[in-house]
Amino acid sequence: MTVGNEQSPNSERPPTASLPGGSTAIVVMGPSGCGKSTLAKALAESLGWTFIEGDDHHPPENVMKMKAGEPLTDEDRLPFLKSVGRELAARSPAVASCSALTTLHRDILRSFNDGILFVWPKVSREELERRMEERGNHFMPPGLLESQLSSLEPPYDEENAVRIDGGLPTSKQMDAVLGYLSGSDC
Repeated sequence: MTVGNEQSPNSERPPTASLPGGSTAIVVMGPSGCGKSTLAKALAESLGWTFIEGDDHHPPENVMKMKAGEPLTDEDRLPFLKSVGRELAARSPAVASCSALTTLHRDILRSFNDGILFVWPKVSREELERRMEERGNHFMPPGLLESQLSSLEPPYDEENAVRIDGGLPTSKQMDAVLGYLSGSDC
């Protein structure tokens, strides 16, 4: 489902115990530069939930590989995904930032917590490139964006997922997600 136009949702917030459909966690997913961490932090603060920074769960070998401009394989990503999954299971209700690029990646996270709502702030390739160039001090170089985009499998309709306009200001993205959660589908 896609949400996130310029309309403002009502200001009611969902309860913090669980979300519609029994969700006890939110994973803001997508390629590097889409705004995962920024949106996840804002959602966690608004909901009063724990924030989990996915980047903190990469093993040092993954960080070194990415810094060297080498794309990660699914084998490389497995310890990262398992670490984020364990954290979601232990600290829910929680909001995490995690690329979760493929159905397999999302399935691994769901194996630890089947109550995850995935939120994908969709951003154009050009905007992703611009953001990655601007941020400078991150282990993920802009040259690896293509590998992430070629791996990306948008969530399918039956996945507990919502796509939002990642080009909107963070406050509008947050309003779109919270509106979706409260049933106003803005």
